[in-house]
Amino acid sequence: MSDIKYVLEATEITKTFPGVKALDKVSLRVRPGTVHALMGENGAGKSTLMKCIYGIYSPDEGSIRVGGEETQIHNPRMAMDLGISMIHQELHPVRPQTVAENIFLGRIPYKKAAGIRWVDKEKLVNDTQKVFDRLGLDIDPKQKVEELSTSYCQLIEIARAVSFGAKIIIMDEPTSSLTETETEILFRIIKQLKEENVAIIYISHKIDEILQISDEITIMRDGQLVGTWPAEEMTTDLIVSRMVGREMNDRFPPKSHKPMEEELLRVEGLTSANPHSFQDVSFSVRRGEIFGIGGLVGSQRSELMESIFGLRRIEDGKIYIKGKEVHIRRPFDAVRNKMALLTEDRRKTGNIGPASITDNTLVVEQNVNPKRYWRHGLPFIDYAKRNSDAQKYVDKLSVKTPSLKTQIQTLSGGNQQKVLLGRWLLSEPDILILDEPTRGIDVGAKYEIYELMEEMARDGKCVIMISSEMPELIGMSDRIMVMCEGHKSGILEGNEIQEERIMLLASTYKADEAGEQK
Repeated sequence: MSDIKYVLEATEITKTFPGVKALDKVSLRVRPGTVHALMGENGAGKSTLMKCIYGIYSPDEGSIRVGGEETQIHNPRMAMDLGISMIHQELHPVRPQTVAENIFLGRIPYKKAAGIRWVDKEKLVNDTQKVFDRLGLDIDPKQKVEELSTSYCQLIEIARAVSFGAKIIIMDEPTSSLTETETEILFRIIKQLKEENVAIIYISHKIDEILQISDEITIMRDGQLVGTWPAEEMTTDLIVSRMVGREMNDRFPPKSHKPMEEELLRVEGLTSANPHSFQDVSFSVRRGEIFGIGGLVGSQRSELMESIFGLRRIEDGKIYIKGKEVHIRRPFDAVRNKMALLTEDRRKTGNIGPASITDNTLVVEQNVNPKRYWRHGLPFIDYAKRNSDAQKYVDKLSVKTPSLKTQIQTLSGGNQQKVLLGRWLLSEPDILILDEPTRGIDVGAKYEIYELMEEMARDGKCVIMISSEMPELIGMSDRIMVMCEGHKSGILEGNEIQEERIMLLASTYKADEAGEQK
Protein backbone atom coordinates (compact mmCIF):
# COMPACT_ATOMS: atom_id res chain seq x y z
CA MET A 1 0.00 0.00 0.00
CA SER A 2 1.04 3.59 -0.60
CA ASP A 3 2.10 5.85 2.26
CA ILE A 4 -0.68 8.22 1.18
CA LYS A 5 -3.81 7.59 3.24
CA TYR A 6 -6.13 9.03 0.59
CA VAL A 7 -5.31 9.04 -3.12
CA LEU A 8 -8.25 11.42 -3.74
CA GLU A 9 -9.91 13.99 -1.47
CA ALA A 10 -12.78 16.12 -2.70
CA THR A 11 -13.82 18.54 0.02
CA GLU A 12 -17.13 20.44 0.23
CA ILE A 13 -17.71 20.46 -3.53
CA THR A 14 -20.59 22.72 -4.60
CA LYS A 15 -21.97 22.99 -8.13
CA THR A 16 -25.00 24.97 -9.28
CA PHE A 17 -26.74 24.91 -12.63
CA PRO A 18 -29.54 27.29 -13.69
CA GLY A 19 -32.48 26.48 -11.45
CA VAL A 20 -30.88 23.63 -9.51
CA LYS A 21 -28.14 23.09 -6.90
CA ALA A 22 -26.64 19.82 -8.11
CA LEU A 23 -24.01 19.52 -5.35
CA ASP A 24 -24.17 21.09 -1.89
CA LYS A 25 -20.85 20.87 0.01
CA VAL A 26 -20.22 17.20 -0.83
CA SER A 27 -17.00 15.54 0.37
CA LEU A 28 -15.44 12.27 -0.78
CA ARG A 29 -12.21 10.58 0.33
CA VAL A 30 -10.86 7.52 -1.50
CA ARG A 31 -8.09 5.19 -0.31
CA PRO A 32 -5.58 3.64 -2.73
CA GLY A 33 -6.11 -0.01 -3.63
CA THR A 34 -9.80 0.00 -2.68
CA VAL A 35 -13.20 -0.01 -4.36
CA HIS A 36 -15.20 2.97 -3.12
CA ALA A 37 -18.87 2.69 -4.12
CA LEU A 38 -20.88 5.84 -4.76
CA MET A 39 -24.65 5.37 -4.55
CA GLY A 40 -27.84 7.41 -4.69
CA GLU A 41 -31.01 7.84 -6.71
CA ASN A 42 -30.89 9.34 -10.19
CA GLY A 43 -30.39 13.07 -9.76
CA ALA A 44 -28.60 12.64 -6.41
CA GLY A 45 -25.47 14.27 -7.89
CA LYS A 46 -23.16 11.25 -8.29
CA SER A 47 -22.24 11.83 -11.93
CA THR A 48 -21.97 15.60 -11.38
CA LEU A 49 -19.46 15.03 -8.58
CA MET A 50 -17.43 12.70 -10.78
CA LYS A 51 -17.48 15.21 -13.65
CA CYS A 52 -16.10 17.84 -11.27
CA ILE A 53 -13.29 15.48 -10.29
CA TYR A 54 -12.63 14.56 -13.94
CA GLY A 55 -12.53 18.17 -15.12
CA ILE A 56 -15.71 18.18 -17.22
CA TYR A 57 -17.29 20.66 -14.77
CA SER A 58 -15.57 23.28 -12.65
CA PRO A 59 -16.93 23.29 -9.08
CA ASP A 60 -18.25 26.61 -7.76
CA GLU A 61 -16.77 25.91 -4.32
CA GLY A 62 -14.57 23.30 -2.66
CA SER A 63 -11.14 21.77 -3.19
CA ILE A 64 -9.65 18.62 -4.74
CA ARG A 65 -6.46 16.87 -3.63
CA VAL A 66 -4.85 14.11 -5.68
CA GLY A 67 -2.04 12.10 -4.11
CA GLY A 68 -2.01 14.53 -1.17
CA GLU A 69 -1.49 17.60 -3.38
CA GLU A 70 -4.20 20.21 -3.87
CA THR A 71 -4.97 20.82 -7.53
CA GLN A 72 -7.45 22.40 -9.91
CA ILE A 73 -8.65 20.17 -12.73
CA HIS A 74 -9.88 22.27 -15.66
CA ASN A 75 -10.39 19.52 -18.25
CA PRO A 76 -10.21 15.73 -18.71
CA ARG A 77 -6.70 15.93 -20.15
CA MET A 78 -5.47 17.44 -16.86
CA ALA A 79 -7.32 14.69 -14.98
CA MET A 80 -5.65 11.98 -17.07
CA ASP A 81 -2.25 13.61 -16.54
CA LEU A 82 -2.93 13.40 -12.79
CA GLY A 83 -3.71 9.68 -13.13
CA ILE A 84 -7.54 9.87 -13.17
CA SER A 85 -9.53 7.96 -15.79
CA MET A 86 -13.31 7.72 -16.21
CA ILE A 87 -15.74 5.26 -17.80
CA HIS A 88 -18.92 7.21 -18.52
CA GLN A 89 -22.43 5.88 -17.98
CA GLU A 90 -23.53 6.88 -21.49
CA LEU A 91 -21.26 5.16 -24.01
CA HIS A 92 -19.83 7.37 -26.75
CA PRO A 93 -17.49 5.30 -28.92
CA VAL A 94 -16.45 6.46 -32.38
CA ARG A 95 -18.39 3.70 -34.11
CA PRO A 96 -16.94 3.88 -37.66
CA GLN A 97 -13.41 3.47 -36.25
CA THR A 98 -11.69 0.25 -35.20
CA VAL A 99 -11.48 -1.06 -31.65
CA ALA A 100 -7.77 -0.15 -31.50
CA GLU A 101 -8.44 3.41 -32.68
CA ASN A 102 -11.08 3.79 -29.96
CA ILE A 103 -8.77 2.44 -27.24
CA PHE A 104 -6.04 4.95 -28.12
CA LEU A 105 -8.28 7.83 -29.19
CA GLY A 106 -6.24 11.02 -28.80
CA ARG A 107 -3.05 8.98 -28.32
CA ILE A 108 -2.70 7.36 -31.77
CA PRO A 109 0.97 6.34 -32.38
CA TYR A 110 2.63 7.80 -35.47
CA LYS A 111 5.83 7.11 -37.34
CA LYS A 112 7.90 9.21 -39.71
CA ALA A 113 9.86 8.31 -42.82
CA ALA A 114 11.27 10.60 -45.47
CA GLY A 115 9.59 13.55 -43.77
CA ILE A 116 6.14 11.95 -43.96
CA ARG A 117 4.09 11.24 -40.81
CA TRP A 118 1.42 8.55 -40.73
CA VAL A 119 -0.36 6.24 -38.28
CA ASP A 120 1.76 3.35 -37.01
CA LYS A 121 -1.00 0.74 -37.44
CA GLU A 122 1.18 -2.16 -36.36
CA LYS A 123 2.07 -0.52 -33.05
CA LEU A 124 -1.55 0.58 -32.56
CA VAL A 125 -2.83 -2.99 -32.94
CA ASN A 126 0.00 -4.51 -30.88
CA ASP A 127 -0.45 -2.02 -28.01
CA THR A 128 -4.20 -2.70 -27.99
CA GLN A 129 -3.61 -6.45 -27.95
CA LYS A 130 -1.28 -6.02 -24.94
CA VAL A 131 -4.08 -4.24 -23.07
CA PHE A 132 -6.54 -7.02 -23.95
CA ASP A 133 -4.03 -9.73 -22.99
CA ARG A 134 -3.49 -8.05 -19.64
CA LEU A 135 -7.25 -7.91 -19.02
CA GLY A 136 -8.04 -11.31 -20.53
CA LEU A 137 -10.40 -9.90 -23.18
CA ASP A 138 -11.03 -11.74 -26.45
CA ILE A 139 -11.75 -8.83 -28.83
CA ASP A 140 -10.24 -8.23 -32.27
CA PRO A 141 -8.40 -4.84 -32.24
CA LYS A 142 -9.01 -4.46 -36.00
CA GLN A 143 -12.80 -4.88 -35.84
CA LYS A 144 -15.05 -1.87 -36.42
CA VAL A 145 -16.84 -0.76 -33.26
CA GLU A 146 -20.12 -0.32 -35.16
CA GLU A 147 -20.17 -4.10 -35.66
CA LEU A 148 -20.10 -4.78 -31.91
CA SER A 149 -22.91 -5.07 -29.39
CA THR A 150 -23.47 -2.54 -26.61
CA SER A 151 -21.90 -4.93 -24.08
CA TYR A 152 -18.67 -5.15 -26.07
CA CYS A 153 -18.60 -1.36 -26.38
CA GLN A 154 -18.77 -1.26 -22.58
CA LEU A 155 -15.78 -3.62 -22.29
CA ILE A 156 -13.84 -1.46 -24.75
CA GLU A 157 -14.52 1.62 -22.59
CA ILE A 158 -13.22 -0.28 -19.56
CA ALA A 159 -10.09 -1.35 -21.46
CA ARG A 160 -9.52 2.23 -22.64
CA ALA A 161 -9.67 3.55 -19.08
CA VAL A 162 -7.20 0.92 -17.90
CA SER A 163 -4.85 1.63 -20.84
CA PHE A 164 -4.06 5.09 -19.43
CA GLY A 165 -2.25 3.49 -16.49
CA ALA A 166 -4.41 5.54 -14.13
CA LYS A 167 -4.18 5.33 -10.32
CA ILE A 168 -7.84 6.36 -9.93
CA ILE A 169 -10.52 4.90 -12.23
CA ILE A 170 -14.10 6.16 -12.07
CA MET A 171 -16.59 3.54 -13.28
CA ASP A 172 -20.08 4.97 -13.83
CA GLU A 173 -22.57 2.09 -14.22
CA PRO A 174 -19.94 -0.19 -15.84
CA THR A 175 -22.11 -3.34 -15.83
CA SER A 176 -25.31 -1.76 -17.16
CA SER A 177 -24.87 -3.49 -20.53
CA LEU A 178 -22.84 -6.53 -19.48
CA THR A 179 -23.94 -10.14 -19.25
CA GLU A 180 -23.28 -12.16 -16.11
CA THR A 181 -20.15 -13.66 -17.68
CA GLU A 182 -18.86 -10.25 -18.78
CA THR A 183 -19.57 -8.86 -15.31
CA GLU A 184 -17.39 -11.60 -13.85
CA ILE A 185 -14.63 -10.51 -16.25
CA LEU A 186 -14.97 -6.93 -14.99
CA PHE A 187 -14.79 -8.04 -11.34
CA ARG A 188 -11.65 -10.01 -12.12
CA ILE A 189 -10.16 -6.89 -13.71
CA ILE A 190 -11.12 -4.82 -10.65
CA LYS A 191 -9.48 -7.33 -8.31
CA GLN A 192 -6.33 -7.19 -10.44
CA LEU A 193 -6.32 -3.36 -10.35
CA LYS A 194 -6.73 -3.34 -6.56
CA GLU A 195 -3.66 -5.55 -6.26
CA GLU A 196 -1.82 -2.95 -8.36
CA ASN A 197 -2.89 -0.30 -5.78
CA VAL A 198 -5.35 1.38 -8.16
CA ALA A 199 -8.38 3.04 -6.55
CA ILE A 200 -11.80 2.39 -8.11
CA ILE A 201 -14.75 4.73 -7.65
CA TYR A 202 -17.68 2.50 -8.55
CA ILE A 203 -21.13 3.97 -9.32
CA SER A 204 -23.93 1.44 -9.64
CA HIS A 205 -27.58 0.89 -8.77
CA LYS A 206 -27.02 -2.85 -8.47
CA ILE A 207 -26.83 -3.30 -4.73
CA ASP A 208 -25.74 -6.94 -4.86
CA GLU A 209 -22.70 -5.91 -6.91
CA ILE A 210 -21.86 -3.10 -4.51
CA LEU A 211 -21.94 -5.42 -1.50
CA GLN A 212 -19.87 -7.99 -3.38
CA ILE A 213 -16.91 -5.85 -4.45
CA SER A 214 -16.84 -2.66 -2.35
CA ASP A 215 -14.61 -1.71 0.57
CA GLU A 216 -16.45 1.52 1.41
CA ILE A 217 -19.83 2.95 0.40
CA THR A 218 -20.74 6.63 0.12
CA ILE A 219 -24.41 7.53 -0.31
CA MET A 220 -25.76 10.80 -1.71
CA ARG A 221 -29.28 12.19 -1.79
CA ASP A 222 -30.58 15.36 -3.50
CA GLY A 223 -27.09 16.74 -4.10
CA GLN A 224 -25.96 16.25 -0.51
CA LEU A 225 -23.77 13.73 1.30
CA VAL A 226 -25.69 11.25 3.45
CA GLY A 227 -22.57 9.47 4.74
CA THR A 228 -19.77 6.96 4.18
CA TRP A 229 -19.66 3.49 5.74
CA PRO A 230 -17.51 0.34 5.54
CA ALA A 231 -19.21 -2.01 3.07
CA GLU A 232 -19.14 -4.87 5.56
CA GLU A 233 -21.51 -2.92 7.85
CA MET A 234 -24.11 -2.36 5.13
CA THR A 235 -27.11 -4.41 4.02
CA THR A 236 -29.49 -4.07 1.10
CA ASP A 237 -32.24 -2.61 3.31
CA LEU A 238 -29.86 -0.09 4.89
CA ILE A 239 -28.57 1.07 1.53
CA VAL A 240 -32.05 1.49 0.06
CA SER A 241 -33.43 3.38 3.06
CA ARG A 242 -30.43 5.73 3.13
CA MET A 243 -30.62 6.29 -0.63
CA VAL A 244 -34.31 7.14 -0.83
CA GLY A 245 -34.79 8.47 2.72
CA ARG A 246 -37.61 6.03 3.39
CA GLU A 247 -38.24 2.32 3.76
CA MET A 248 -38.95 0.31 0.59
CA ASN A 249 -40.38 -3.05 1.55
CA ASP A 250 -41.24 -4.27 -1.95
CA ARG A 251 -39.15 -4.18 -5.12
CA PHE A 252 -42.19 -4.56 -7.37
CA PRO A 253 -45.72 -3.12 -7.11
CA PRO A 254 -48.57 -5.55 -6.37
CA LYS A 255 -50.06 -7.08 -9.52
CA SER A 256 -53.41 -5.39 -9.97
CA HIS A 257 -53.85 -6.21 -13.66
CA LYS A 258 -55.32 -9.34 -15.16
CA PRO A 259 -54.53 -10.46 -18.73
CA MET A 260 -57.61 -10.83 -20.91
CA GLU A 261 -58.40 -13.52 -23.44
CA GLU A 262 -58.30 -11.11 -26.38
CA GLU A 263 -55.14 -11.34 -28.49
CA LEU A 264 -53.71 -7.88 -29.14
CA LEU A 265 -50.52 -8.85 -31.00
CA ARG A 266 -49.67 -12.06 -32.87
CA VAL A 267 -46.47 -12.85 -34.74
CA GLU A 268 -46.21 -15.87 -37.04
CA GLY A 269 -42.97 -17.30 -38.43
CA LEU A 270 -41.10 -14.02 -38.33
CA THR A 271 -37.68 -14.33 -39.98
CA SER A 272 -35.08 -11.60 -40.34
CA ALA A 273 -33.64 -10.54 -43.70
CA ASN A 274 -30.28 -10.91 -41.95
CA PRO A 275 -29.42 -14.66 -42.11
CA HIS A 276 -27.45 -14.33 -38.85
CA SER A 277 -30.40 -12.90 -36.92
CA PHE A 278 -33.70 -14.39 -35.68
CA GLN A 279 -35.49 -17.20 -37.55
CA ASP A 280 -39.10 -18.46 -37.57
CA VAL A 281 -40.31 -16.80 -34.35
CA SER A 282 -44.00 -17.03 -33.40
CA PHE A 283 -45.77 -15.72 -30.29
CA SER A 284 -48.83 -13.79 -29.22
CA VAL A 285 -49.54 -11.21 -26.51
CA ARG A 286 -52.89 -10.66 -24.87
CA ARG A 287 -54.58 -7.42 -23.95
CA GLY A 288 -53.69 -6.42 -20.38
CA GLU A 289 -50.57 -8.61 -20.28
CA ILE A 290 -46.96 -7.90 -19.33
CA PHE A 291 -44.99 -10.18 -21.64
CA GLY A 292 -41.32 -10.64 -20.76
CA ILE A 293 -38.57 -11.59 -23.20
CA GLY A 294 -35.42 -13.17 -21.80
CA GLY A 295 -32.22 -14.52 -23.28
CA LEU A 296 -28.50 -13.95 -23.36
CA VAL A 297 -26.75 -11.15 -25.25
CA GLY A 298 -26.73 -12.22 -28.91
CA SER A 299 -30.04 -14.09 -28.68
CA GLN A 300 -31.56 -11.46 -31.04
CA ARG A 301 -34.23 -10.23 -28.62
CA SER A 302 -33.75 -6.57 -29.50
CA GLU A 303 -33.42 -7.32 -33.21
CA LEU A 304 -36.77 -9.15 -33.14
CA MET A 305 -38.60 -6.26 -31.48
CA GLU A 306 -36.93 -3.65 -33.71
CA SER A 307 -38.06 -5.63 -36.77
CA ILE A 308 -41.64 -5.77 -35.52
CA PHE A 309 -41.41 -1.99 -35.09
CA GLY A 310 -40.12 -1.48 -38.64
CA LEU A 311 -36.50 -0.63 -37.83
CA ARG A 312 -35.13 -3.78 -39.52
CA ARG A 313 -36.11 -5.72 -42.64
CA ILE A 314 -38.14 -8.93 -42.39
CA GLU A 315 -37.65 -11.73 -44.90
CA ASP A 316 -40.72 -13.78 -43.99
CA GLY A 317 -43.57 -13.99 -41.51
CA LYS A 318 -46.74 -12.13 -40.58
CA ILE A 319 -47.77 -9.62 -37.90
CA TYR A 320 -51.36 -9.31 -36.69
CA ILE A 321 -52.78 -6.55 -34.47
CA LYS A 322 -56.26 -7.14 -33.05
CA GLY A 323 -56.62 -10.08 -35.44
CA LYS A 324 -55.88 -8.05 -38.58
CA GLU A 325 -52.68 -8.53 -40.59
CA VAL A 326 -50.57 -5.37 -40.74
CA HIS A 327 -47.58 -4.49 -42.88
CA ILE A 328 -44.97 -2.53 -40.95
CA ARG A 329 -42.09 -1.40 -43.14
CA ARG A 330 -40.97 1.61 -41.09
CA PRO A 331 -41.51 3.01 -37.56
CA PHE A 332 -44.15 5.43 -38.90
CA ASP A 333 -46.31 2.43 -39.78
CA ALA A 334 -45.81 0.98 -36.29
CA VAL A 335 -46.83 4.23 -34.56
CA ARG A 336 -49.89 4.45 -36.81
CA ASN A 337 -50.81 0.98 -35.55
CA LYS A 338 -50.57 2.20 -31.93
CA MET A 339 -47.18 0.67 -31.18
CA ALA A 340 -44.30 2.25 -29.26
CA LEU A 341 -40.67 1.18 -28.75
CA LEU A 342 -38.33 2.41 -26.02
CA THR A 343 -34.91 1.31 -27.30
CA GLU A 344 -32.08 -0.09 -25.19
CA ASP A 345 -29.45 2.55 -26.00
CA ARG A 346 -31.09 5.86 -25.11
CA ARG A 347 -28.01 7.85 -26.21
CA LYS A 348 -27.65 6.26 -29.65
CA THR A 349 -31.29 5.71 -30.65
CA GLY A 350 -33.35 7.52 -28.03
CA ASN A 351 -32.82 11.08 -26.92
CA ILE A 352 -31.86 14.12 -28.98
CA GLY A 353 -29.14 15.37 -26.65
CA PRO A 354 -29.02 19.12 -27.35
CA ALA A 355 -32.81 19.41 -27.74
CA SER A 356 -35.15 20.52 -24.95
CA ILE A 357 -37.42 18.37 -22.79
CA THR A 358 -40.38 19.64 -24.81
CA ASP A 359 -38.84 18.81 -28.19
CA ASN A 360 -37.77 15.34 -27.02
CA THR A 361 -41.23 14.61 -25.65
CA LEU A 362 -43.12 15.76 -28.75
CA VAL A 363 -40.82 14.57 -31.56
CA VAL A 364 -42.89 11.47 -32.39
CA GLU A 365 -46.38 12.93 -31.99
CA GLN A 366 -45.72 16.12 -33.93
CA ASN A 367 -44.37 14.09 -36.87
CA VAL A 368 -47.16 11.51 -36.90
CA ASN A 369 -49.95 13.92 -36.03
CA PRO A 370 -48.67 17.46 -36.85
CA LYS A 371 -52.11 19.09 -36.83
CA ARG A 372 -52.28 18.43 -33.08
CA TYR A 373 -50.09 21.50 -32.62
CA TRP A 374 -51.76 23.77 -35.16
CA ARG A 375 -53.36 26.86 -33.71
CA HIS A 376 -57.12 27.04 -34.35
CA GLY A 377 -56.80 24.56 -37.20
CA LEU A 378 -54.25 26.71 -39.02
CA PRO A 379 -50.58 25.72 -39.69
CA PHE A 380 -49.18 27.99 -36.97
CA ILE A 381 -47.46 26.41 -33.97
CA ASP A 382 -49.50 26.33 -30.78
CA TYR A 383 -46.67 26.69 -28.24
CA ALA A 384 -49.06 26.64 -25.29
CA LYS A 385 -50.40 23.23 -26.38
CA ARG A 386 -46.84 21.89 -26.90
CA ASN A 387 -45.75 22.99 -23.44
CA SER A 388 -48.95 21.68 -21.88
CA ASP A 389 -48.42 18.20 -23.35
CA ALA A 390 -44.76 18.11 -22.31
CA GLN A 391 -45.55 19.34 -18.79
CA LYS A 392 -48.24 16.67 -18.40
CA TYR A 393 -45.68 13.88 -18.70
CA VAL A 394 -42.98 15.68 -16.73
CA ASP A 395 -45.51 15.78 -13.88
CA LYS A 396 -46.89 12.27 -14.46
CA LEU A 397 -43.42 10.68 -14.45
CA SER A 398 -41.90 12.99 -11.80
CA VAL A 399 -39.07 14.14 -14.10
CA LYS A 400 -36.54 16.25 -12.20
CA THR A 401 -35.74 19.17 -14.49
CA PRO A 402 -35.29 22.93 -13.98
CA SER A 403 -37.63 23.68 -16.91
CA LEU A 404 -39.12 22.35 -20.13
CA LYS A 405 -36.40 24.22 -22.04
CA THR A 406 -33.60 22.24 -20.36
CA GLN A 407 -31.47 20.13 -22.72
CA ILE A 408 -32.21 16.45 -22.11
CA GLN A 409 -28.49 15.59 -22.13
CA THR A 410 -28.02 17.57 -18.89
CA LEU A 411 -30.47 15.34 -16.98
CA SER A 412 -29.52 12.22 -15.05
CA GLY A 413 -29.89 8.87 -16.84
CA GLY A 414 -33.10 8.01 -15.02
CA ASN A 415 -34.73 11.32 -15.82
CA GLN A 416 -33.73 11.01 -19.48
CA GLN A 417 -35.42 7.60 -19.51
CA LYS A 418 -38.59 9.11 -18.04
CA VAL A 419 -38.70 11.79 -20.74
CA LEU A 420 -38.43 9.11 -23.44
CA LEU A 421 -41.22 7.14 -21.78
CA GLY A 422 -43.32 10.30 -21.77
CA ARG A 423 -42.66 10.65 -25.51
CA TRP A 424 -44.27 7.27 -26.18
CA LEU A 425 -47.09 7.62 -23.65
CA LEU A 426 -48.11 10.81 -25.45
CA SER A 427 -48.80 8.73 -28.58
CA GLU A 428 -51.26 6.63 -26.51
CA PRO A 429 -50.01 3.20 -27.66
CA ASP A 430 -51.88 -0.08 -27.28
CA ILE A 431 -48.60 -2.02 -27.51
CA LEU A 432 -45.64 -0.69 -25.53
CA ILE A 433 -42.28 -2.39 -26.16
CA LEU A 434 -39.63 -1.67 -23.53
CA ASP A 435 -36.04 -2.77 -24.23
CA GLU A 436 -34.06 -2.82 -20.95
CA PRO A 437 -36.29 -0.04 -19.51
CA THR A 438 -34.49 0.22 -16.15
CA ARG A 439 -30.87 -0.02 -17.32
CA GLY A 440 -28.75 2.34 -15.22
CA ILE A 441 -31.72 3.53 -13.17
CA ASP A 442 -31.94 3.71 -9.37
CA VAL A 443 -34.27 1.64 -7.23
CA GLY A 444 -36.80 4.46 -6.71
CA ALA A 445 -37.09 5.31 -10.43
CA LYS A 446 -37.33 1.59 -11.26
CA TYR A 447 -40.35 1.25 -9.00
CA GLU A 448 -42.02 4.21 -10.73
CA ILE A 449 -41.49 2.58 -14.14
CA TYR A 450 -42.84 -0.74 -12.81
CA GLU A 451 -45.95 1.10 -11.56
CA LEU A 452 -46.38 2.65 -15.00
CA MET A 453 -46.16 -0.80 -16.64
CA GLU A 454 -48.74 -2.08 -14.18
CA GLU A 455 -51.03 0.85 -14.96
CA MET A 456 -50.72 0.26 -18.72
CA ALA A 457 -51.62 -3.42 -18.33
CA ARG A 458 -54.50 -2.56 -16.01
CA ASP A 459 -55.85 -0.20 -18.69
CA GLY A 460 -55.95 -3.05 -21.20
CA LYS A 461 -52.73 -2.28 -23.07
CA CYS A 462 -50.01 -4.87 -23.59
CA VAL A 463 -46.46 -4.31 -22.38
CA ILE A 464 -43.57 -6.26 -23.90
CA MET A 465 -40.41 -6.03 -21.80
CA ILE A 466 -36.93 -7.19 -22.77
CA SER A 467 -34.76 -7.46 -19.67
CA SER A 468 -31.41 -8.97 -18.72
CA GLU A 469 -32.20 -8.56 -15.01
CA MET A 470 -33.61 -11.87 -13.86
CA PRO A 471 -35.49 -10.56 -10.76
CA GLU A 472 -37.15 -7.90 -12.92
CA LEU A 473 -38.11 -10.38 -15.61
CA ILE A 474 -39.60 -12.80 -13.08
CA GLY A 475 -41.14 -10.14 -10.82
CA MET A 476 -43.02 -8.23 -13.53
CA SER A 477 -43.95 -10.73 -16.27
CA ASP A 478 -47.16 -12.75 -16.68
CA ARG A 479 -45.39 -14.92 -19.27
CA ILE A 480 -41.79 -15.03 -20.44
CA MET A 481 -40.58 -15.93 -23.93
CA VAL A 482 -36.96 -17.06 -23.85
CA MET A 483 -34.75 -16.75 -26.93
CA CYS A 484 -31.54 -18.57 -27.81
CA GLU A 485 -29.36 -17.95 -30.87
CA GLY A 486 -32.15 -16.23 -32.80
CA HIS A 487 -34.83 -18.81 -32.02
CA LYS A 488 -37.73 -18.97 -29.58
CA SER A 489 -36.65 -21.70 -27.19
CA GLY A 490 -39.78 -21.63 -25.07
CA ILE A 491 -42.51 -19.67 -23.29
CA LEU A 492 -42.97 -19.98 -19.52
CA GLU A 493 -45.88 -18.95 -17.33
CA GLY A 494 -47.18 -19.44 -13.80
CA ASN A 495 -45.14 -21.86 -11.72
CA GLU A 496 -42.91 -22.57 -14.74
CA ILE A 497 -41.28 -19.15 -14.32
CA GLN A 498 -38.11 -20.04 -12.45
CA GLU A 499 -34.59 -18.71 -12.86
CA GLU A 500 -33.14 -22.17 -13.56
CA ARG A 501 -35.64 -22.87 -16.36
CA ILE A 502 -35.07 -19.45 -17.94
CA MET A 503 -31.29 -19.94 -17.95
CA LEU A 504 -31.64 -23.45 -19.38
CA LEU A 505 -33.81 -22.23 -22.25
CA ALA A 506 -31.53 -19.22 -22.81
CA SER A 507 -28.48 -21.41 -23.26
CA THR A 508 -29.91 -24.42 -25.15
CA TYR A 509 -32.28 -24.40 -28.10
CA LYS A 510 -34.16 -27.55 -29.15
CA ALA A 511 -36.46 -27.05 -32.09
CA ASP A 512 -38.89 -29.83 -31.21
CA GLU A 513 -39.35 -28.70 -27.61
CA ALA A 514 -39.70 -25.04 -28.61
CA GLY A 515 -42.40 -25.97 -31.08
CA GLU A 516 -44.43 -27.57 -28.31
CA GLN A 517 -44.42 -24.39 -26.22
CA LYS A 518 -47.42 -22.07 -26.15
